[in-house]
Amino acid sequence: MNLSRRTVLAATGATAAISATTFATSAGAAHAQSGDTAEERVEAAGTVGFDALLQRAETLLTGGAFDPSDADFAAAAAALDATAKGLWEALDHGAGRTALWPDLSPVTDPGNFGQSYTRLRTLATAWATPGTSLAGSAEAADALVAALRFAHDTAYNPAKRETGNWWFWEIGAPRALMDCSVLLRDHLPAADLAAYLAVVDRFCPDADRRTNSPTLAETGANRTDKAVIVALRGLLGQDAAKLASARDALSDVRDSGRNSLFRYTSSGDGFYQDGSFVQHDVVAYTGTYGAVLLGGAAHLLSLLADSEWAVADPSVSVMYEAVERSFAPLVFDGLMMDAVRGRAISRERAGDHRDGAAAVAAILLLATGAPAAYADRWRELLKGWLTRNRITPFASLATLPQLALAKAVLNDRTIHPGPRTTGHFVFADMDRVVHRQARWGCTLSLSSKRISAYEAGNGENLHGWYTGDGMTYLYDGDDLGQFNDGFWPTVDPYRLPGTTVDTRERTDLGTGAGTSTYRPTNAVAGGAVLQERYGAAAMELIGPAGTTLRTKKSWFLLDNAVIALGAGISSSDGRTVETIVENRNLGPNGTQRLLVDGVRQPAQQGWTQKFGHARWAHVDGVGGYVFADPTDLHALREERTGTWRAINTGADTGGSTDPVTRRYLTLWVDHGVSPAGAGYSYVLLPGASAAATAVWSHSRPVRIVANDTTAQAVEARRQGLTAVNFWGAGTAAGITASGPASVLVQRRGRELTVALADPSRTLTSLTVELPFPVSRVVTADDTVSLAPGRRPVLTVAVGGSRGHTHTATFS
Repeated sequence: MNLSRRTVLAATGATAAISATTFATSAGAAHAQSGDTAEERVEAAGTVGFDALLQRAETLLTGGAFDPSDADFAAAAAALDATAKGLWEALDHGAGRTALWPDLSPVTDPGNFGQSYTRLRTLATAWATPGTSLAGSAEAADALVAALRFAHDTAYNPAKRETGNWWFWEIGAPRALMDCSVLLRDHLPAADLAAYLAVVDRFCPDADRRTNSPTLAETGANRTDKAVIVALRGLLGQDAAKLASARDALSDVRDSGRNSLFRYTSSGDGFYQDGSFVQHDVVAYTGTYGAVLLGGAAHLLSLLADSEWAVADPSVSVMYEAVERSFAPLVFDGLMMDAVRGRAISRERAGDHRDGAAAVAAILLLATGAPAAYADRWRELLKGWLTRNRITPFASLATLPQLALAKAVLNDRTIHPGPRTTGHFVFADMDRVVHRQARWGCTLSLSSKRISAYEAGNGENLHGWYTGDGMTYLYDGDDLGQFNDGFWPTVDPYRLPGTTVDTRERTDLGTGAGTSTYRPTNAVAGGAVLQERYGAAAMELIGPAGTTLRTKKSWFLLDNAVIALGAGISSSDGRTVETIVENRNLGPNGTQRLLVDGVRQPAQQGWTQKFGHARWAHVDGVGGYVFADPTDLHALREERTGTWRAINTGADTGGSTDPVTRRYLTLWVDHGVSPAGAGYSYVLLPGASAAATAVWSHSRPVRIVANDTTAQAVEARRQGLTAVNFWGAGTAAGITASGPASVLVQRRGRELTVALADPSRTLTSLTVELPFPVSRVVTADDTVSLAPGRRPVLTVAVGGSRGHTHTATFS
């Protein structure tokens, strides 16, 4: 199994021992259960020395002894063995070699020596794992020692100068080298070990600064990665100062906590209080960098527990809170939502299931030392994910130590599987909106001048042009393979669900070295949430250079429906503009039935049709689509073939050239050439039957009351709910706002609950006039004030709230 660099780090950095309590010793675990502070736990636990910590580090990699009669462990060991055998057979053992593996030549290339060290770690892990064909082999040990010496002398030593991607020099190679050194420490000549410690001291001397840019402070996952490397270097060199440096880097003692991983940030990289996670300053990255950070922190917390270097920062609770605040809403039955995976969506060997498994592994390990109040809830959450993911079970992806912790949860009858996360989540600080129901989920990938529409670079994510333009991900509990089963190399990248696009031809992104991001110029992106159940989301789409496309897009997310509205669709470029209602991956052989207004349509590939006045459509196994007005709907069935290499040519993540073929069913609205003021309105009914879709189309339980460039609004009569996105000062559905705002109002009996936000972040104060009489405040955020009456006026101090929701209840 040859995983990408981020997946490898998440897998090895978030592993756990066969016996979870090995890491939280009886004293430490007892104090964790009783809720004592970290400082009290360190004081009570005594000191664990270098040798014991090195053994712990080894066990974190191998899992230690396991029961070979257990089928799951046997399968995991066999998978490791098969991978190691392939690497062993291909390894060049010759004295005159110029590379360790033919496909990683020349070894002096950073990507090649980085991957060479990763492969050597796989071999060393197999050598140190009982039950593999290489286990304890003197020949293998000698070959590994020689291979490490060759890589050092030829490609990676203190005399070298960083070239290419800095990551290989400062994180990828040194982490794998230190892991190899931990596993082989009793066989490495002292001179070799000293040389390897010296190269780490050269390229990763501490976790606080970028070595090739000493004024640049490390943040987020990169800081965590480096802290683990420095800790392992400290253990191998028995250097207490290095261990203290690694521990202190987590809290950023050097810069008085400015870049601490145990604090909420309000800009740049890190965790935000609303659950957002940002890396590379402007990219929504919970699913990859966030999981790496969580896994690295869990690794160090476990590795250093009960030693004099144990993490004692009480603010570590930020990491604990992130499990439910940042990760739970974004993990659907064990898979990680692609909207927060950045350029990793283009990595063949790191799909949503693998990144989801990395997050699961990190949480499993973190739970071994966390207070019971957190850990008990997490284990129920984890058990739900582990039991519902039957497409790519965790056991098929996990390392031996990860598997041990998962089995401990699965086999514990006192732990009940937690249900799917439900609710509406606005991650305002990373321009993502997630709506979760019991059987389905809908995620919106937005962007603005604050958060990038995409990240590309180092040959990755070459066709990510429209992934941040309101792409709408629909997750179904019965279709966990939708975005993982060959979706990204085969989907039409110009027709991503939920997007409105200019059909101009685009060129590949990020083909050069380094990564880059694109941020559009729009201010509005985000929305408001009412009672953690209903949501209004909005994004102004301003096309990049090369197009004059403009539009205003809204989504209203309710119990069983998502209403999508578009207004002011304009372009003067002489090209067709389309809005993509759906582009569903049907798998390699799918023929799911399509109905349009109750009439079954052909299932053969290549079929296409325009329906002049469509009112509703239905796709078996997906759900229904209702059009508020008779719509010119286009439909297409096609079989598409692509390669992972076409979207990712990265040095260590590049995909294969093997053709992948999948069938798609696409529904879209054609706004014509150079539209002026065009619009759309449709309703997604996830999981609805054809009959229910027809009834919905006839009864219209949600009414669209405005869809123009002033406001977009809906009314759900049964729920007593009105929701409006204002694009500026105006009136809609009887509600008047003084500026751009997302407003939800629900009337139940004599009580009126209001939720609102400024998704443009341009206002200091917002006034909203309501059409319902109220006389008093029941509860309200301290930012909300009321002038009661027959048409009450709310004044909300939205300045500085970064697009977050303000709520109040009146009677």
